[in-house]
Amino acid sequence: MTPTSQRRVSIFGATGSVGQSTIDLIARDPDGYDVVALTGGHNVALLAHDAIRLKANVAITAHEKNLPALREALAGSGIEAAAGDAAMEEAAMRPADWVMSSIVGAAGLLPGLRALEARATLALANKESLVTAGPLIMATAQAHHARILPVDSEHSAVFQGLVGEDIASVERVIITASGGAFRDWPLEKLAGATLAEASAHPNWDMGQRITIDSASMFNKALEVIETKEYFDIRPEQIEVVVHPQSLVHALVGFNDGALMAHLGAPDMRHAIGYALHWPDRRALPVDRLDLAKIATLEFRAPDEVRYPALRLAREVMAAGGMSGAIFNAAKEVALDAFIAGQIGFMDMAGIVEETLTRLDGDASLAHGAMTLDNVRAADQMGRNTAQRVIDTRP
Repeated sequence: MTPTSQRRVSIFGATGSVGQSTIDLIARDPDGYDVVALTGGHNVALLAHDAIRLKANVAITAHEKNLPALREALAGSGIEAAAGDAAMEEAAMRPADWVMSSIVGAAGLLPGLRALEARATLALANKESLVTAGPLIMATAQAHHARILPVDSEHSAVFQGLVGEDIASVERVIITASGGAFRDWPLEKLAGATLAEASAHPNWDMGQRITIDSASMFNKALEVIETKEYFDIRPEQIEVVVHPQSLVHALVGFNDGALMAHLGAPDMRHAIGYALHWPDRRALPVDRLDLAKIATLEFRAPDEVRYPALRLAREVMAAGGMSGAIFNAAKEVALDAFIAGQIGFMDMAGIVEETLTRLDGDASLAHGAMTLDNVRAADQMGRNTAQRVIDTRP
C-alpha cells in the first residue's frame, strides 16, 4: 500500500480503554494508516510509546505539567509534543479522514466539534458530547457534510440494526445494561459500597470512571439520552433492560412486531472495528459466540430505586434545553466526590437530582440557544451548583 492510499486517523483519548482497543486494531495494519495525532492524559509513558509505535505526527497530553515528561519520552523520535486545551483543539483541526473521540467527559465536546468542522468522519465514543450538546453536534456534522459513526456498543448495535431500514418503521429501541458491579447486591447494602467494589466490572474491561458509572447506571442514563439525540426518536420509544451476560448489545423493534438484535462478545473492538472500516465489514480479532454453550440469555427490568439515574435521564429529556449539560456536569462532580471518598455510592444520584432541582426554571438553561458558549456556561453552572450541594451536605 502506498502512502497516498493510507487513511489519516487521529485518536483522542488514546490511553483509555477505547483508545487502546482502537490502537490495537490500527497496529495490526500499520501500512494502512497515517496516524496524525494521539492524545492522552496523565499516562505519558503509554502515550509516547504508542505515538512512537504508530509513527504519529503529534502526541498531546491534556495537562500542561506533563509536557516536559512527554518531550523527554519522545526525544529523538521526530514526533511533535504538545499539551493543553489549545493544542488538543489544534490537533482536532488537522486534516484527517477518521477521528476517534474517546475522551471521557465533557472535555471531549470541543475536539469532536472541531473534527466535524474539518469534515472528518467522527467515530463517537464520547457519549457526553451528545448528552450535553446533541443538537449542536448533529447540526455541525450536517453543516460541514461530515459523518458521525457511533462507537458505544449499544448505539453501534442500533446503527447496524437499521442498515437498510426506514427509521419511520421503528417502534422502539431497547438498549441493554449489564447492571454493573452491584446488580445482584441487596439494595440495603449499596450505601456502603466501596470505591474498589464499584470499580470492578463483571463483564467489561473499562476505565475506572465508566466502570463506576456502570455500577450506578449513570452510564446507561447517558446512553438513553444519546440514543434520543443520535437517532432522533422519541424518549418513550427507548427502553432499557438489564442483561447480565452483556452479549446482546441492543435490539430494534419494528412496526410489524419484529425485533432485530445485535449479539457479540463483550469486546469494544466490535463497535470500533465497524466504525473504522465502515461501510465495509471486515474480519476482527474478537471471540465468536458459541450459542449452544451459552444456552440461555437473561433479561430483567431495571429497578429505578436501585438505579435512579434512569429516572433522572427521562426527566432531563422531558426538560430539554441545557438540562443534559447540567445533568452530565453534576454527574461528573458527584463521581469525583465519590472517588475522593467525600460521599457514598448512593449519594451521587441525590446530588445530581438536587442540582437539577436548584437550576430548574432558569430561563437561560431552558430556552438558551444551543451554542458552544452556552453549553460551556451551563456545564460550569452545573459543576458549581453540584459542588455547593456537596459542600452543604450534613
